[in-house]
Amino acid sequence: MTQPFSFSLAATSGKARTGTISTPRGEIRTPAFMPVGTAATVKAMMPESVRATGADILFGNTYHLMLRPTAERIAALGGLHKFMNWERPILTDSGGFQVMSLADLRKLTEEGVAFKSHIDGSKHMLTPERSMEIQKLLGSDIVMCFDECPALPATRDDIAKSMELSMRWAKRSRTAFGERPGYALFGIQQGGLEEDLRGQSAEALQEIGFEGYAVGGLAVGEGQEAMFGCLDYAPDQLPVDKPRYLMGVGKPDDIVGAVARGIDMMDCVLPSRSGRTGQVFTRLGVLNIKNARHQDDPRPLDENCGCPACKNYSRAYLHHVFRSQEIISSMLLTWHNLHYYQDLMAGMRAAISENRFAEFERSFHATRAQGDIDPL
Repeated sequence: MTQPFSFSLAATSGKARTGTISTPRGEIRTPAFMPVGTAATVKAMMPESVRATGADILFGNTYHLMLRPTAERIAALGGLHKFMNWERPILTDSGGFQVMSLADLRKLTEEGVAFKSHIDGSKHMLTPERSMEIQKLLGSDIVMCFDECPALPATRDDIAKSMELSMRWAKRSRTAFGERPGYALFGIQQGGLEEDLRGQSAEALQEIGFEGYAVGGLAVGEGQEAMFGCLDYAPDQLPVDKPRYLMGVGKPDDIVGAVARGIDMMDCVLPSRSGRTGQVFTRLGVLNIKNARHQDDPRPLDENCGCPACKNYSRAYLHHVFRSQEIISSMLLTWHNLHYYQDLMAGMRAAISENRFAEFERSFHATRAQGDIDPL
C-alpha cells in the first residue's frame, strides 16, 4: 500500500501557517522553498549539496525536459528522481507558463497550445492530457494542472476568458491524471488582480477537487504592491486544509510577505541565478560581489551563515574568482544563496510554531534595512 499524499497544519501565527506535506518520498516542511532544477539540475549544485542547504523538495520544468532529453527518454532511464540523483519529492510545472512566454512561436486553441521548440524549431502540441502524460513519465510527486497564464497588464475581459479556459483545462487535467495513490495534482487559481474572478476560479477548482492549490498568474511584472494586494485575499479563497503554492516567487521580502498572507510553498530561480551573476543575499540585504570594495576584505559574506562559502572563504577570494570567471564562484555563491533561503524558511517555521511571526517579520525588515557591513 503506497503511503498517501497528505497535508497537516501544525500551527498558525496570524495568517502564516506551518505544517508538513507527507509523500511516499519524504516529508516537506512548510513554508517550503523549492530550488529550481530547470533541466534536471540546480545549476552549479550537486543534489546532495542542495539537500545540505535544507531543501526538502525540488522544482522541475516540464517544458524544458519534454524537449530535451524528452520525457520518454527519462522514463526509460528510470524516471526523473533516478536520472538526476534526487530521491526526495519533485514538483513539476505543467509547461504552460513557458509555452505562454513564447508568444511569437505558439498558437493557442481550446485543445491546447501548438508551439515551436526554442531549441530546434520542431513542432509540438501541449494539451492538458499531454502535460499529464509527460509529468507521469517524469515521475513527478506533485503534478501541476495545465493552465494559461496571461501576461499582465491585460483587460478584464481577456483575464476572464483566460481564467475560464484554464478552468476547463483544469478539469481535463484532473480526468487525465486519474487515480494515482501517493501522487498529487495541484489546481492553479487564475484571475489576474480581479478579486471576483479569483473567487470564481477558486470555486471551480474546489468543485473539481485537487490535493493542493496554487496561486498562479502573479510575479509576472505587476509589482510587489499589486501582488501583495492580491495575496491579501487569494489564499483565503482556497481550502484551509490543503497546501497553497505561490508560483515563481521570489525575492526574500516577497517570500516573507507571501507567508504572512497564508502561502505554504514557493519556487524561484532567483537564488541560483543571482549566485551566477554575483548577487548575494544576506540577512543585511543584497550585496554585489563584483564591487571593488570587496577585493581586500578578509571577512565572510555573512559571519552568521554556516554555508561553505561563508565558513571557508573571504569576500576577497569570492570577488577574485567571480572576476576571473572561475566556476567555483557560481558553485559557492549559489550554495550560499540557497542556504540563506532555506535558513529564512526555517526561521519562519520556528516563528510560526511559537506564534511570533509578526515579530519575526519586523525583525527581518529591520535587519535588512541596516544594509551591508561597512567596508574596511
